[in-house]
Amino acid sequence: MRVETPAPNGGAEAETLAFPLLGAGGQRVLMTADAVGGVWTYALDLARGLAPHVSVSLATMGHLPSPSQEAEAALVPGLTLHPSSFALEWGNDPWADVAHAGDWLLALEADLRPDVVHLNGYVHGALPWRAPVLAVGHSCVLSWWRAVQGGDAPPAWGRYAREVRAGLQAAALVAAPTRAMLNALGTHYGPLPPSLVIPNGTATGPFAPGKKESIIFSAGRVWDEAKNMRALAQAARGLPWPVVVAGDARHPDGREEPLPHVQPLGRLGPAEVAHWMARAAIYALPARYEPFGLSALEAAQSGCALVLGDIPSLREVWGEAALFVPPDDADALRAALCALIADDNLREHMAARARARAADYTPERMADGYLAAYRDLAAEDRGPREDRGPRKDEGLKTPR
Repeated sequence: MRVETPAPNGGAEAETLAFPLLGAGGQRVLMTADAVGGVWTYALDLARGLAPHVSVSLATMGHLPSPSQEAEAALVPGLTLHPSSFALEWGNDPWADVAHAGDWLLALEADLRPDVVHLNGYVHGALPWRAPVLAVGHSCVLSWWRAVQGGDAPPAWGRYAREVRAGLQAAALVAAPTRAMLNALGTHYGPLPPSLVIPNGTATGPFAPGKKESIIFSAGRVWDEAKNMRALAQAARGLPWPVVVAGDARHPDGREEPLPHVQPLGRLGPAEVAHWMARAAIYALPARYEPFGLSALEAAQSGCALVLGDIPSLREVWGEAALFVPPDDADALRAALCALIADDNLREHMAARARARAADYTPERMADGYLAAYRDLAAEDRGPREDRGPRKDEGLKTPR
């Protein structure tokens, strides 16, 4: 593994970790991601699926990947990791870092000369890229606020809204993992360019059924109101089965989120989460906001019966393969859990349905969708690369 340390503008730490290019085809993609949450897992699963056809240069922002994440990336054929610690666009006053990250990304594009730029974010879509841009929406602040807080985001998010709108509208193509998320982007930032839905997928890997025990499991950031772990804690009171929760209880501002009536495990690694999912008979996630729901997919692969928040995205993904409850109705959640606990046949039937449905969401199908999108973008991108100017007269401006 080769490690280089360039000096991007703004002084945020960045380096390049190059892994062997094995089996990659002729197409090159520059992809962005963060090392904070589910987008990291998505990006690696996608890169694995693309490996026979595409070499992926993955530029990450947020915090630097951990040693375990670097080791995970090292196993992906054809992947080159470009990590940085530039602040993410949804952070607290990130705009100086966002602008410096834009300079860094444009320098990477000039050096790597990709056929397509795949952004798993929005704001950098407005940069003067030379390659065509695919912007993929995994979540956004405005739709999160509407779902979780029940109203519009406060005026402090006005610049975020403007920058995201400009980035999306500058992209050649917009994608999202569910129709619900794509509709949300259109509602808050539209009209959008041509767009499509490409469902997420993940390899079964360590996620497989084990010997099931009388356990209800959940995983997610305990402090995140979107995951709605408080409702699960309320429903857990008096249940005959223990409720076990994996996830960070410490809010980024330092506050601890108490979670009574459950067994907290704290933040776990993927192998530990897979161990608990293999044991648990039921997986509960009464989410208020979940644009796709990777943890529910992993739980279904592990043979858990699913009890999920009744929101459009999760209905879209799971259909009749889960029990749905209003996110903030702890009594309804408790009733659904009790119904599964009391009826072995129902629980096993719902687990089988979930596992069958999970088989539709594979990395191969996800990669096929993106590969078709990349090919369409590259085919529409006419003219010799060296003769083309910027796609727009202006990119991101320095902070106002």
